[in-house]
Amino acid sequence: MTGRSIAKITHYFNKINVAVLGLTSEIKVGDRIHILGHTTDFQQGVGSLQIDHTPVVQASPGDDVALKVAGRVRPGDVVYKMMVGG
Repeated sequence: MTGRSIAKITHYFNKINVAVLGLTSEIKVGDRIHILGHTTDFQQGVGSLQIDHTPVVQASPGDDVALKVAGRVRPGDVVYKMMVGG
């Protein structure tokens, strides 16, 4: 697999291309992620995160965090953190 699972998509706001992630592991600005689902498969960098409309640099397991996404995602899609190195 591409990395380790860190979240599932819980909501998607298509007009603003923002997804809400229900975290099971930490995520931070600068991470590289891979979003994978039935019809979803793309990678992107994490440029910014928000919790309750407040910008944060990292979020922890149990947080619901908003993330601008590069493509359409769907609830239930899995978010993987890309591992650095081999």
